[in-house]
Amino acid sequence: MINIVLFGKPGAGKGTQAEFLKEKYNLTHVSTGDIFRYNLKNGTELGKEAQVYIDKGELVPDALTIKMLQDEVEKNPETKGFLFDGFPRTVAQADALDAFLKTKGWEVTATVALEADDEVLVQRLLERGKTSGRADDQDEALIRNRYQEYNEKTAPLIEYYKGQGKFYAVNGIGEISEVTERLSLIIDKL
Repeated sequence: MINIVLFGKPGAGKGTQAEFLKEKYNLTHVSTGDIFRYNLKNGTELGKEAQVYIDKGELVPDALTIKMLQDEVEKNPETKGFLFDGFPRTVAQADALDAFLKTKGWEVTATVALEADDEVLVQRLLERGKTSGRADDQDEALIRNRYQEYNEKTAPLIEYYKGQGKFYAVNGIGEISEVTERLSLIIDKL
């Protein structure tokens, strides 16, 4: 079983690459954004709990996010592996993911970070914002704030996974096919 954590700053191409990787390696794509939207839209118990925090403008606690993720993993017992997109975002979440996977006899195989210059990514998001309708892709100050949050909360995961010998950095700039090829070179060696 291959379990890959895909991360990078907003606009680095995680969603685009996840589509290719899940097909190529027959992985189950687990996107926390998709999981949240599903639970909220369908009014699940977990979605209702999350809505309370969202309505207050607060972050949904790790324990609730992790429970949603665990439920999603449990729905796919026959998978060849998982591609985690948008999770973990903090070291505490990484610890929780490791502990959960261990209960299944699984582990994170690798963490792959799509890396790109902030200025290139800002332009990518502003361009995406013209068609995506996402307000957070249309305001440069909001984009830069997301990068600051990423640097403070998510970047420490680099050291966490380096310490486990599971961290791989990939240049996220170039044609989509070029980036996919770079990712495949790493994954094929796992």
